Amino acid sequence: MAKFTLPDHSKVVPGRHFEAPEGAKRVKRFVIYRWSPDKGGAPTRDTYDIDLDRCGPMVLDALIHIKNDIDSTLTFRRSCREGICGSCAMNIDGTNTLACTKPIADMNADVKVHPLPHMPVVKDLVPDLSHTYAQLASIEPYLKADSPAPSRERLQSPEEQALIDEASSCILCFCCSTACPSYWWNGDRFLGPAILLQAYRWIADSRDEATGERLDYLEDPFRMYRCHTIMNCTRTCPKGLNPAKAIAEIKKLMLARAS
Repeated sequence: MAKFTLPDHSKVVPGRHFEAPEGAKRVKRFVIYRWSPDKGGAPTRDTYDIDLDRCGPMVLDALIHIKNDIDSTLTFRRSCREGICGSCAMNIDGTNTLACTKPIADMNADVKVHPLPHMPVVKDLVPDLSHTYAQLASIEPYLKADSPAPSRERLQSPEEQALIDEASSCILCFCCSTACPSYWWNGDRFLGPAILLQAYRWIADSRDEATGERLDYLEDPFRMYRCHTIMNCTRTCPKGLNPAKAIAEIKKLMLARAS
């Protein structure tokens, strides 16, 4: 398995500076975290002065402009550009968010871009999500039912569907988990808000018949109970979801079945 580096921002050193083209009238400075496994050494922050008349309005547009026209070595993930896939999640000006939905105009000062915090880095702005995906697989995020399948779809009432609407809207960008101090400290065993939101999505699903089994899995000192309701997850979610509320609902179900 490849070994990736956990960023140590205390050791980041200044990197290269790319100036805006001559004659540029609307210039915005982007300061971007850089680290390559091929080069090793300390991470750097490269500075790019961007002509805003040559790129679109979002931070992702600026990153694509940098890669296409200024520095092809810059590495980041992106896909849908519509806030749906979660691929371009990164830390922008100290907040975990999606680069494709973050307007450059929102930021008055230099735009500082880093990978999601407290995650091993594959390269530049690309975090290693292997562990989080393994945690997702551990909660078995799919319908489990022993009763015979109906001849048509399994029906739900509007009220039953409403219980899982929010959790089903999660795009697994992991902005919430990587903003959670409890996940920073116990990420090896604490599942984190993104995965617990997905766990609740199946626990609350009226069509699923494995509620007891799912609660049994979460009944652990670390998997769920490392959540201390810090609320960073809810504050940073780019989709406006509330993972902290979902975790609280799981805790209420745990208490109800213990009483």
